[in-house]
This record gives sequence, C-alpha cells and structure tokens, in this order.
Amino acid sequence: MDLATIIGMIAAFGLMIMAILQGGSLLIFLDTPSALIVIGGSIGVAMINYPIADILSAANVVKHAFMIKEQSVNNLISQLMDFANKARKEGILSLQSAMNKIDDEFLVKALQMAVDGQEPQELKLMLNTEINYIEERHTKGADIFTSLGNISPAMGMVGTLIGLVQMLQTMDDPSSIGPAMAVALLTTFYGSVISNVICNPIAGKLKTRSKTELLQKILIVEGMESILSGENPRIMEQKLHAYISPKLRESVFK
Repeated sequence: MDLATIIGMIAAFGLMIMAILQGGSLLIFLDTPSALIVIGGSIGVAMINYPIADILSAANVVKHAFMIKEQSVNNLISQLMDFANKARKEGILSLQSAMNKIDDEFLVKALQMAVDGQEPQELKLMLNTEINYIEERHTKGADIFTSLGNISPAMGMVGTLIGLVQMLQTMDDPSSIGPAMAVALLTTFYGSVISNVICNPIAGKLKTRSKTELLQKILIVEGMESILSGENPRIMEQKLHAYISPKLRESVFK
C-alpha cells in the first residue's frame, strides 16, 4: 500500500472538511444536480474522447496509485548479479531452477528466453518491444485521468452557467435564487476538487509508478543481455549502475 497517496488524500479531504465545518454544516455542500453535472458530464465527455474499454481499464489502473508492490532497484541489480555469477560458473541452463522462486513475470520471461537459447540481441529486441507496449498502456491510463482533470473544471463552469441562467430567469421568485446559486457555485467547487485533489494527482502518481516499473524492466533487459553475452560481472554491474543515481548505487563487490 502506498502510504503517501493514502495520507495525501486523507489530509486534503480532511482539511477541506474541517474548514467547511468551521463555517456550518457539511450538508450544505452536498447537491445532487451539481454532482450529476460535474461527475456525469466529465465521464460522458471522457467517453467521447476514449473507447469505453480504455475508460474501464483506467478504472482498474487506479489501484496502482494506492496499492504497490515495489522492488528495490539495488535488490534487483543484486539479483541479476547473482544470476550472472551462477550462469558464469554453471552455465545458462542453471538459471532454470531460479524461475520458480521469482514473482516478477517479466523477469521470468527474460530468464526463460535465456534458458531457451535466445541470442542476446534478439532477447533485447523482443523485451524492449514489450516494454514499449507496457509504456503505451501506462501512458494511456495516466492520460485518461489527466483528461478528467482538465474536463471536470470545465464541466464545473458549465454547471455555474446553468445555475446563473436559472437564477436570472427566476429573479422575481426569491425562493428559487438560493438553489440556483448553490448549483452555480457548487459545480465549480466539485470540478476543482475532482481535478486538483483526485484526477491530476492520480495521473501524476501513475506516471511516477510507470517510470519506476519501466526502469526495473530496462535493468532486467540490460542485465540479461550481459549475462547471455558472457560479460564480466563487474562490467555488468557498472552498466546497470549507470541507470540510477550515484548516491543510490550499492556494489556487490566489496
């Protein structure tokens, strides 16, 4: 579980609720027509922009902003170094026994290709092609939430205009001015909250998650290519360390 996302959401909504309660009841900020305009309108516009399958997949992708099972980059490099040393001493086929102990499907696939006798350049080409498609899927999910972050304030403005028109049309009836003005203001409020507290932050977190995951997959590709090429483990480690910050590098060679 990603504590930063959970704490951030709780803090953002908690502080807003506290501020609302300081001035009155929370119920005055609940308005069904405003919610229908902003939430329903935003989803409807998103469905115009994207196929429904992409919208549904984005709803499934959002869990990655809250739930994460992330491996340390240094642990991954250390694991690849172990594979390199094992392959150097016992041969590539010795890596077959390691596959049952690994949860990472991409790493298992890379090991299986190596054990099956794939050439280094062919392995790198095939795995990089898969990485490109993974990046494309990740980008699409983040883009949908970015679009929702841009659409929701616009729908809030549409709701504001609807409320103002209703208010101006019924100026002779004071009892109707309040509800119309509530729609006008609350739609803008809902649009801003959905955009700046939910959609845009989730899009940002998904992009960060994608960069981390892709980096790990790139390290796997580079490491497996080095192993198949019979590269010296020290040189392999230096190559993999080039992808991470110097202060994060931990050598297995003491």
